[in-house]
Order: sequence, then structure tokens, then C-alpha cells
Amino acid sequence: MKGVVLVKNSKVWINVRESFWFLPAVYGLSAIMLVFLTNILDAWLVSSFKDNIPKQIITGKDTAKKLYATLVTAILTMTTISFSVIMVVLTTYASQFSPRVLQDFMKSRVTQHVLGIYCSGFLFALLLLLLIDYGKPLLGPASMVVIAILNLGAFVYFIHHTARWLQVNRLVGMIEEKGTKAIKEMTKEKQTYYEYSSWNKDEINQYRNQAKSVLTAKRSGYIQSINWSGMIECAKKHDVAVDLHVQVGSFITHDLPIMNVYATEQTEAVEQLRSFLIVGKERTDVQDVEFTIQKIGEIALRAISPSTNDPHTAVNCINRIGGLLIELGDSQKETPYLADDQNNLRVIHKTKSFEEYLYKSFYQIRHYGQNDISVIYGILEVLYKIARSSDPVIKDKIWSFHFYILDVVDWNHLSNLDREHLNEIYIKLKECCA
Repeated sequence: MKGVVLVKNSKVWINVRESFWFLPAVYGLSAIMLVFLTNILDAWLVSSFKDNIPKQIITGKDTAKKLYATLVTAILTMTTISFSVIMVVLTTYASQFSPRVLQDFMKSRVTQHVLGIYCSGFLFALLLLLLIDYGKPLLGPASMVVIAILNLGAFVYFIHHTARWLQVNRLVGMIEEKGTKAIKEMTKEKQTYYEYSSWNKDEINQYRNQAKSVLTAKRSGYIQSINWSGMIECAKKHDVAVDLHVQVGSFITHDLPIMNVYATEQTEAVEQLRSFLIVGKERTDVQDVEFTIQKIGEIALRAISPSTNDPHTAVNCINRIGGLLIELGDSQKETPYLADDQNNLRVIHKTKSFEEYLYKSFYQIRHYGQNDISVIYGILEVLYKIARSSDPVIKDKIWSFHFYILDVVDWNHLSNLDREHLNEIYIKLKECCA
């Protein structure tokens, strides 16, 4: 039961840590503690060294009141302006980029740290103003000046940070970087257990002939992440095998069967296995690389829409998707069988194939960009670059997939230059995959 408590605590911690209010709340509590610490130090310094403290560094109460009141108003004004900027960014993201990228800006640590600094500065000044009649201001005004300078610096940096986030190419680059980091984290986790692309069928049937427990979903939502290491360790501890029916990114409904658990005898301990699936209201890119690709793809679709007509941004998005596909081809293999450290089968799950990632990456861009030769050329060029960086198995899959892309090209209606350039990249792809 201790393991279950730890897992549940980790799920709660993930939800709290990822929430928008967490860092501002930490800053606010720190400011409250700093106020009381400042007042205690002021009282101790004045009582212990009142004859040795120069009068020049002791601020009068009237002056301190004016300082605190002015800074409370100033910090509140900066906070209001910053929230207005956030609303402009969110509106821009939703209308021009993709509603799915809103969470990237809101979960940005810079955004949360800046708002936390505002909260701490406001609370620090307000509480000092309320407690000013209970002592002589000594450290309080000096500390308030330092915090005000920090707030001003945070305000300037936040404007700079927001301006960078509004640059679409930089935004797409950050999304790709985050996706690459997620792929590397998943690859690192796989070092704690064994993966296999095939397993002895007789042994699998032997497991499936044992007592079966069907675990269903307790709530509706998206599978945000799966703790594979924890699931395998739990299955090993209770000597069971798990047949998982869902994937990261899948939407599940209440009471939907999500896994079968095979054991020699029925045990309530199998209920623990459900806790290794983190379910939330929306998809996240913690382990869901397909969702990361979807966000970049939606930005590309907005770019090639008639209202925007920005094919260069679409081609940049296609290149970024290609970078993620190269990482996936190198690290993510089709290994549906997971074993523990003693090489006993513990988890069977459905893996996403590279063909599925290819299709989900380009099927919408292919449909809406089929009349833009630069988009089709960009897709073929990315397929060529992926093939150049991949093993023969991936090359075969890319060669099979490229027919799907070229199927929408009407070669007879292309101009000579368009046909020449498209044929040139096609020949490169053919030679690479041959």
C-alpha cells in the first residue's frame, strides 16, 4: 500500500506543480514570511542597537507609508498590464496559431515566475503598510525598494519574453525542442526495463488462460502519461501480467475497459495498476509526441489557409515535424512486450508505428496544401532528409508513404519549372530509399 500512496502523491504533485497558481502561491507565502521576519529583525535591531543606529537610515513612518502605498499601486498597475498582455497573447494564439498551444505559454515558467514576483511584491508592500504602526521602519523600506526594482526588472523581461513567444518560427522551434526533450526522457525511462518486438505465443496464451481481472476507467479524460517502470514493478511484485488496451493520448470514458490483468489467483492488489495511468481533462506533451506534432501541424494549417497565406511558415512547420520524426525513428521502436529485470513478461501494450506517426504528421497538411507546390515540395524534402538519417527499415516505410503524398499531385497541370523542381527532389528520395 505504501507504493500506491507514493504514486497517488506523485499524481497530486504533478497536478499541483503544473497548475498556473502554484509558483505565484509559493512567492506569495514567501513574501508573507519575509514581512514577519523583517518586522522581527526591525524590532530586535532597534531595541538592541538603538543608540548605535544612525538616524539617517531609520525611515520615518509617514515616508514609509507613502513609499508602501505608492509601490502597492505601481505593482498592481504592472500586474494589470501584464495580464492584459497575456490576454492579447492568448487571443493571438487561439486565432492565428492553434488553441492547443495556449497551454505552452501558460505553463511557461517565465510567465509564472513573473506573476509570482508581482504577487510577492504586492503582498510585501501591503502587509508592511498594515503593520507599520507596530514598529520603527528600518529594514522594511530598504527591502521594499529592492523588491520594487526586481518587479520592474521582471516587468521589462516579461514584455521581452512575450514578444519572443509571439514570433511564430520561434514558437514552433520551442514546441519541437519540448517534443525532442520528451522523446529523450521516454528513452531514458526505458533503460529500467526490457522491451521486445515479439514474444513466445505459447507463453502469452498461458498467461491469458489464467484468472482475468478487467480494470475499467474511473473517470473520463485523456491518458496524459503512463508510469511504465512503476507498472512493471507492481506487476512483478504481485506476479501478474497486464494487457493494456489504451495508449498515451487516448480518450477514455467512464467504465471503459482499459486493461486486463492475468494472475494465478484473484487479488485486490491489481487495482493498484490503474493508478499508474495519469488521466486529465486535456492532452499534454509530457509523453504524447503525437500531440506535439499535432500542435505544429495546426500552425502549418493556419499558415496555408486563404486568410493567412503564409506558405513559408508552413514549410518551417513541416521541417520541425521532420526533426521530431527523425528522433522517433531513432528511439521509438515497435516493442509491445515489456519484461521485468528477470526477463518475465509483465506488460503487453499496443505501440504506435512509424507509419502512424507519418500519417498523423502530414495527412491534413497534404489535404489542405495539395494545391500549393511549395508545401508538397516541403513534405517530400523532409521525407528525403528523414530517409537520409534513418535505417533501411524506416527508409522502406518512407518510400511506401511518399506515394500517398504524390497521389494528390496533378503532374499534367504543373508548370515546367514546378515539375522540374518536384521531380528533382523525387529522384533524390528515390535514390536514397532504393
